[in-house]
Amino acid sequence: MQIERLINMVFYLIHGRQVTARELADYFHVSTRTIYRDINTLTLAGIPIISTRGAGGGISLIDGYTLNKSLFSREEQENIFQSLRLLQATRYPHAELTLRKIGAIFGQAQEPQWLDIDFTFWGSDEEQKTDLSTLQSAILSKHPIAFDYFNSELQKSERIIEPLQLAFKSRTWYVVGYCRSRQEIRIFRISRMKHIRVRPETFTRELPHGYSLSGNVPTECNFPVFKLKFAPEIAYRLYDDFQEYQMETCSDGSFIVTFPYPLTEWTFHYLLSFGKYVEILEPKIARTLLKERALEIANIYENI
Repeated sequence: MQIERLINMVFYLIHGRQVTARELADYFHVSTRTIYRDINTLTLAGIPIISTRGAGGGISLIDGYTLNKSLFSREEQENIFQSLRLLQATRYPHAELTLRKIGAIFGQAQEPQWLDIDFTFWGSDEEQKTDLSTLQSAILSKHPIAFDYFNSELQKSERIIEPLQLAFKSRTWYVVGYCRSRQEIRIFRISRMKHIRVRPETFTRELPHGYSLSGNVPTECNFPVFKLKFAPEIAYRLYDDFQEYQMETCSDGSFIVTFPYPLTEWTFHYLLSFGKYVEILEPKIARTLLKERALEIANIYENI
C-alpha cells in the first residue's frame, strides 16, 4: 500500500543517509518513477526532503529532522513509549527493536528512567517471562498449544487449546482459548499452565464478538457472606486483597472485612495463609470447616 510505503520511506531516510532513487526503488520493489512520485507526495505533505542531481547527488532529509516536529506532541511520544514498555515487559516479539527505532525517530532515549515495568512476581525466573512470549506468538500466528494444567484443587489435566487472548486481571495473567476437550471457551491462569508446547498446525477460530473476561466471573448472589476479623499485624495485606468499602476499622485496631465468597477448598487455603491473624465470624459453617482444616494441620505436628 502506498501509505505504508511512504511511512517506511521516511523511516528509511530518517537516519540521515543520502540515497539514490534506484536504491529506494530496489528496497521497496517499485520503479524509480514511483519513487519520484512518492517523494513529491511527501514534499507536498510537509516532509523536508532534499533531492539533488548529478554525481554525488541523491535524496535525503534536512539534517536534524525528526518526526516529533511534525506529527507527534511530547505527550504523544511519551504515550507511545509507555505502550511499548508494556509490550517489552511481556516479552512481546520485536518490542525491544521497535523501542530502539522509535527512540531514533524521536531523537531521544527510548527508555525513560521514570518507568520500569515487570509483570512477573518477585523471584520469578526467565521461564515465566518466556511463557508469555510463547503464548503471544501462538495467538498471533494461530497455533494451538498443549500444556499440563493444575486447577485450584491441584488436579492435573492435559489440555489442547486454541489461544485467542491474553488477559491481565487482578495482578494475574490469564489466557482465553477454545478448549478442545471441553469444546468451549475457557479461561486458564498462566501460572498453572506447565510445559507449554506450541503445535505446528494452525486454526481459524476468532474470539466471539463482544467477549468480555468480566462476563465469565460467577455471580456472587449465591455466595455466602463472609465476615472476617483481621488483626492489626496483617493490615498490610488487606488493601492488596479487598476493596475499601468491604473493610471496617475497629477501635482496637483490628479490621472487619465483609464480602461474598464460595465455600471452596481454595477459599480455606487462602484464609489459612493469614495464619492466626484472621478469625471467621460468619458464616458458622465456614468457622467449623476452617477449624477442621486447622486441626488437620496441627495433627501433622502432634508428635513434635
